[in-house]
Amino acid sequence: MSEATNSRIVADELKAIREDLLYIKQNMVNVDMVLSSDEERRLEKSLKEHSEKKSVTLKDFEKKMRR
Repeated sequence: MSEATNSRIVADELKAIREDLLYIKQNMVNVDMVLSSDEERRLEKSLKEHSEKKSVTLKDFEKKMRR
């Protein structure tokens, strides 16, 4: 094979790799956005408590802790 042929093969492979990386970046899951089952359970509990007006604001909590 000639050097030009080798260069073309390498360039084509790099282009394919670049396209694959772009696809992966566009479709990968952000691990920080995935909840474990325990985190999901705690979130549901906190949302329920909030809707039942059982939660307090951070400001109120901090006031209570200073007493």
